[in-house]
Amino acid sequence: MTPLPAAAGVAVASYLIGSIPFAYIIVKAATGEDVTEHGTGNVGSMNVRRATGSWGLFAVAVLGDGLKGLVPVALAKWLAQLPVLVPYSQGVVMALHRAVTSLPDPTMSTGWLFLLANPLPLLAVFGCVAGHNYSLWMALIEHKFARTGKGLATGAGALLAYDWRYFAVALAVGLVVIAVTRYMMAGQVAAAFALPVAALAMRSFDWPFALFMGVLVYSAHHARFIGMLQGKEPKLYVNDSMGPRG
Repeated sequence: MTPLPAAAGVAVASYLIGSIPFAYIIVKAATGEDVTEHGTGNVGSMNVRRATGSWGLFAVAVLGDGLKGLVPVALAKWLAQLPVLVPYSQGVVMALHRAVTSLPDPTMSTGWLFLLANPLPLLAVFGCVAGHNYSLWMALIEHKFARTGKGLATGAGALLAYDWRYFAVALAVGLVVIAVTRYMMAGQVAAAFALPVAALAMRSFDWPFALFMGVLVYSAHHARFIGMLQGKEPKLYVNDSMGPRG
């Protein structure tokens, strides 16, 4: 297997796995209804709660969405360590290191270059989150391609497999902000912003990717986040009534 086919395979497989609409499947099985007709209209675990009134089914949806992030990334990390691929990655890293040794801070300056040498786990993280947010399977079901989610549970599972420190920081920041503000939206956005901040604080090579993922997650929340700032977002929005779409 050459590096390019491996990268393409990981990206496509992660996207297809991330596209699995567990929320749609659960609500359809439990009530016969379409989850996108409830709450925010997203294929997410909280919409399962809004559509069914069940915290148990919400937990099942969280688990399913989390696993479709965790499994592809864990497999991609394993694949990246296969003997046929390790020499390639090591060679690129060494070449990049030689190219930037004259820079004042190579650890921080070679972030984007480092990503080129270690693409598989990063492609898996992006692929599964993109799949959840823009599900191919939901496009086939609904006969339209549009945003289907915000990638929180899937992204959390992906981060847990990729680097548990990012997962811990995002979870802690999100929960604290929700507890203080009583707005889930505020906690979700804070967790997205926490990713690049944590990467910079840890002086991690992958800070550009953390920044990219934070922006990606925030972009899915932007419209409702602005609505929250304008007083249009309900606090602790868990029930299927009078909530904003999007």
